[in-house]
Amino acid sequence: MDRRCGVVANGPPPGTMTEPRIRLTPRWISGTGPCLVPAGPPAGGGDRGRRGGIGANHELVRRHWPTRLGTPPSHMVTGVPAYVVGRMLDISAAAGARLVNRDRMWHYTEGLTNWNPIWPGHGIRVLPGPSPLWFDALGRRLPDPCLPGYDTLATLRHLRTTPDIADYDHSWFILTQKIIKKEFALSGSEQNPDITGKDRTGVLRARLFGKGAPPAVDAFQRHGEDFVTATTLDELVAGMNRLTGEPLLDAAALRRQIEARDLQIANPYSKDSQVQGIRNARRYLGDRLARTAAPHRVLDPAHGPLTAVRLHVLSRKTLGGIQTDLDSRALGEDGRPVDGLYAAGEVAGFGGGGVHGYNALEGTFLGGCLFSGRQAGRAAAQCTA
Repeated sequence: MDRRCGVVANGPPPGTMTEPRIRLTPRWISGTGPCLVPAGPPAGGGDRGRRGGIGANHELVRRHWPTRLGTPPSHMVTGVPAYVVGRMLDISAAAGARLVNRDRMWHYTEGLTNWNPIWPGHGIRVLPGPSPLWFDALGRRLPDPCLPGYDTLATLRHLRTTPDIADYDHSWFILTQKIIKKEFALSGSEQNPDITGKDRTGVLRARLFGKGAPPAVDAFQRHGEDFVTATTLDELVAGMNRLTGEPLLDAAALRRQIEARDLQIANPYSKDSQVQGIRNARRYLGDRLARTAAPHRVLDPAHGPLTAVRLHVLSRKTLGGIQTDLDSRALGEDGRPVDGLYAAGEVAGFGGGGVHGYNALEGTFLGGCLFSGRQAGRAAAQCTA
């Protein structure tokens, strides 16, 4: 009898961003137990299913939304391709795998609606520098550590658990054109030529001598539905209220907060933690040259115009999934390996069923994918030797 090994991984199928190259369904094969086999001929070849996350299935995200993060937003933008809907998790469970830690997830609070979408509800994450002022939906500056680029899940928790703002699904950046020009970056290879272009000199030239924002950012400023630009704060706030359809923001209240922050710019011993963070960032030469704008008053017209950016929750990573052992073998409800079934990457919570726990650090996700994938490949090779 032919023994089969099903390897469940996660990641974009080659050649497509919206549909998988192959669909897998569970079958019971006599003498071998549960196996994942193709439901039809693969498009363009290939023999692996890779759809472990749930980020594109907002209903499933809300169903497993953790109580520690408050209430799930009624509106989100989608930070993963349309095929990331949790299908492989359901298939693997039907094949006997145990699913654990379903409430472990990682979503961003700096999502934009993509003006040129690739998949439905396509969202792009802002990769912020330290200088934008961040306000909740009612126009209050976010508290520490909810600062741009600091603590993602703490910010998400604050926005979703604070009683009078939890009913609103957005927050705001307010910043100057000087900040946008130097600090604003967008996630995704098509939006981030600073990295994909591999031209360090070009990046420095654009940041130091360029006349405007990087082309990808400029396109969002001109076409994106979440951007408001104005020469005065009163005009800016009026545009922000028009965008949400509700007069939630008071220009005078925002002005008081921005002026209080601007006063700290002139204080070399500022106690404002965001101003301290800006100055600390600029102590590193790379950030000073290419990533962090020189501290300046936001309401100074010389650095304008002013821009407000409406931010949405952007669905992204699944930190729980198929429970595995150290060989990436999927475990069943009885804690024993499911014969011939392996799980690696996001479908296994980046390893084991949730190696990151309830939190994670940016830049640590790829390592779990590589390690669990290597373990699965080695074990599957031994299985079929």
